[in-house]
Amino acid sequence: MTWTRGVYSLKAKTESNDKWRRHDLGPWIVAAPRLKSLHPCPARMIVHNRGPTIQPKPPLNDSAMSAVTKPDSTSADPYFQSLFADRIGGAGYGKGTEIYKFEKIKRAKRKALADHPDRQLLDFGIGENDSMADAKVRQVMAAEIDKPENRGYADNGVIEYKQAAADFMKRNFGVELDPATQVNHCIGSKPAYAMLPAAFINPGDITMMTVPGYPVAGTHTRYYGGEVFKLPLLAENNFLPDLDAVPDDIYRRTKLLVLNYPNSPTGKTATPEFYEKVVALAKEKQFVVVQDAAHILLSFDGKPLSFLQTPGAMDVGVEVHSMSKGYDMIGWRMGFVCGHPRIVSAFSDIKDNSDSGQFIATQKAAAAALNDDSIPERIRSKYLRRMNKLVAVLKECGFECEVPGGTYFLYAKSPTGTKSGETFAAGEDATRHLIEQFGIVTVPWDDAGAFLRFSVTYVAATEADEDALMDETKKRLGDAGLVW
Repeated sequence: MTWTRGVYSLKAKTESNDKWRRHDLGPWIVAAPRLKSLHPCPARMIVHNRGPTIQPKPPLNDSAMSAVTKPDSTSADPYFQSLFADRIGGAGYGKGTEIYKFEKIKRAKRKALADHPDRQLLDFGIGENDSMADAKVRQVMAAEIDKPENRGYADNGVIEYKQAAADFMKRNFGVELDPATQVNHCIGSKPAYAMLPAAFINPGDITMMTVPGYPVAGTHTRYYGGEVFKLPLLAENNFLPDLDAVPDDIYRRTKLLVLNYPNSPTGKTATPEFYEKVVALAKEKQFVVVQDAAHILLSFDGKPLSFLQTPGAMDVGVEVHSMSKGYDMIGWRMGFVCGHPRIVSAFSDIKDNSDSGQFIATQKAAAAALNDDSIPERIRSKYLRRMNKLVAVLKECGFECEVPGGTYFLYAKSPTGTKSGETFAAGEDATRHLIEQFGIVTVPWDDAGAFLRFSVTYVAATEADEDALMDETKKRLGDAGLVW
């Protein structure tokens, strides 16, 4: 092992391993073989094909120091503008003028309310449960927060939640898991998709992802210098990715395949045959499968299907579960990663350097939820009832749609215009028109054709309120005169 010293850093390198772990030692930062640190280093890292090296920052001279301590009041940018990482835009960070989809929706909603203050918005754009967590779960939480043993760091989780997750998988899917080695909690599923690429992606590696879909794993793949290969979900393929169309040179560089079934936003559910094909491909092409099962308990077309039920699936990947959709625990931020023990271990190592675990009382309340199968069944029934009502209304108004296989999202072809002559080049145009002119909020998806996403998570306290909202929706869509 050789050591080199710079102004701000100390590094260690071996001939056999060019991965790194940094440890804080007062003013020093030591880079030792094994894991890349997830914490920023004040030295600049330059990545070569042979591995990372550390280039010390030069010391500030008097004029530079003066520029830092006495910034030029005429400069429009702070001194650190040029220091922002390329992964978030580099020196151009904060200067972009692009307006993202959900900001456009917010602006259209504000305009609709300003122009028509007496007209209620019919909001089918909300992508989160509209009810509180079950009373029994809240009672467990209330009791656990007063226990002193729950006050500390949870780190990689408590056995009560891991055991409840393992029992849940066994009871619902027949999947056997060791709670100590094959399950770990996450603070909601979103951080899991941010962390898993850190365990696998090096510069030039590929994550394959379905689109439209949840982008977090792709975002973090790019953060690590990787690339995203998009797999479009098309109606002609029954909203399943065409894995036979992926070029061999893409497969050669692929480390991760991220799936999401039941799929958001298309509502498609996977089949056992599809999962069997995925497992065979993963073994043949040698990539890891990450299946996003956030909506698994909102399956409408049959018994929920876990990827890990597939023979051989445990050898090639993990499944990520969420407490949000199936348990009305959106803001509680709880989920779990389960599957191959080595992948779960790698996730746990990354997680250990990223957070200190969810509040123990929250984990114990979530365990109580997992142990009560009546909770997700009640939530599933509610959203299926609402979905049936919405599909009936939209069909009457000209939309081509069916009750989806799962999720609380309805994915319908966007209208192309109106009888009065308005034209929509994309789903985004139709969304803006419906919000501003008729107070109907949807979410556009233009990644693989022009579609609108309706969510049945609107706020309605009673079934009578649901029916009244459907009647008003039918009236306004009728007035809109949409054409396809």
